[in-house]
Amino acid sequence: QVQLVESGGGLVQPGGSLRLSCAASRSINFYVAMGWYRQAPGKQRELVADIRSGGITNYADSLKGRFTISRDNAKNMVYLQMNSLKPEDTAVYYCNYGGAGGSWGQGTQVTVSS
Repeated sequence: QVQLVESGGGLVQPGGSLRLSCAASRSINFYVAMGWYRQAPGKQRELVADIRSGGITNYADSLKGRFTISRDNAKNMVYLQMNSLKPEDTAVYYCNYGGAGGSWGQGTQVTVSS
């Protein structure tokens, strides 16, 4: 199973930006989707964005235009650029490989607050 380690979370003011990174422990299959999910306190985990072979991306409707997912298959990495952050973006962000039944990282906390 692939081990995933997220980094890049932290405290940021509203309107700020953060870039999350996820490193996979071994070579990842180009054809397997990788994604970012988030879970806020008291809420269910939800999809933020995922990316598939050919660079096909899928975003939660509410996040389109603010968040950008990308992946570097050569480095076994996936990234999430988050701009114009809002307090409601506060959550633990999880990296995923292979969908719900696949591998998950331990999560990284993102807090948007003044």
